[in-house]
Amino acid sequence: MKKLISMLLISVLIMGLFTGCGSSTDSAKGGNAEPSTELNIYMWQQYISDDLIVEFEKDNNAKVNLSYMSDNADAITKLTAGGGQEYDLIMTCDAYMESLVEGGYVEKINFENIPNAKNINESYWTAKEYCVPYLMNYIYIVYNKDTSPVEIKSYNDLINPALKGQIASIDGARNLFPIALVALGYDPNSINENEIAEAYEWLVKYNDNVVAYGNAEQNLTNGTASVAFTYDGNASWAMSELGDKNNLVIADFEKDPVQLGFDLYVVPKGARHVDLAEKFLNYITDPEVMAANLVEYPYSCPNDAAVEAASDDYKNDPARDFAYKENVFFQKDVGNVITIYNDYYQKLKVGE
Repeated sequence: MKKLISMLLISVLIMGLFTGCGSSTDSAKGGNAEPSTELNIYMWQQYISDDLIVEFEKDNNAKVNLSYMSDNADAITKLTAGGGQEYDLIMTCDAYMESLVEGGYVEKINFENIPNAKNINESYWTAKEYCVPYLMNYIYIVYNKDTSPVEIKSYNDLINPALKGQIASIDGARNLFPIALVALGYDPNSINENEIAEAYEWLVKYNDNVVAYGNAEQNLTNGTASVAFTYDGNASWAMSELGDKNNLVIADFEKDPVQLGFDLYVVPKGARHVDLAEKFLNYITDPEVMAANLVEYPYSCPNDAAVEAASDDYKNDPARDFAYKENVFFQKDVGNVITIYNDYYQKLKVGE
């Protein structure tokens, strides 16, 4: 899901080369204008229930147009290049909100029109005036206890040569470098180039053990990999797919923290259908609506009321049943140091 923002795009984001686009149309501003009947959303694919989209369209006499990103670079490109000309809502993540707000690429949100936002736990907000949290992802290690040659207790276990060709992994510099930095005893959001360079050397060893980037759940269930570094929702699908044969366990780290990231909806500067965007944000934060969404997409959810309304299967999902839930770290905006990460990440990819 989450991948690297390229050097060029980060330069645009951090340096603020784009000055913004025009003002919203009358329908976005409200007043006496006719309600919007079209909503354009840019987000991850296979991340929201089709049935819920259809229901929103019916209730609001509107058409929702979903377009899909392949990585976070796509979202940042849209936001920094006048995203409001095409989209009314764009999904991004917490790691980039500071730069997006400082660059003036996102609109303030009128929360008077989104009363259901109160259902979101206060702990999970970032840049609160500018975004609405959607779902969140614990990023951890899950492995097949019967086939993995190594019992995994720390990130350093992932570079054990016994795991060569055994790991399925998510990708992206801001997902991979933090675990290397933690393994080395550094801040997972380090801005020290020497530490990032050491993390690169660690990841070269990790990369030797990776059989595939992406499709972690399929690679676990079909036996291609015995270990996965992945999101909790993907682990949930894998465990469900195996059913009674489920022999997957979540690595019980002795001290290493796990990543916790958030996907957020933002309104890009100059969005034309803000009124309908606000209705959608209120809709998707309704407890019953989000609880229904969690049936198909069982990721961790920052909406406490939705979790309370969710099914017992969701509440008891082993993919979220691990002891170190509180031992987490968040991805922080590292500013223009992202270009250093990008340089080393590209070296890592060339070496695959």
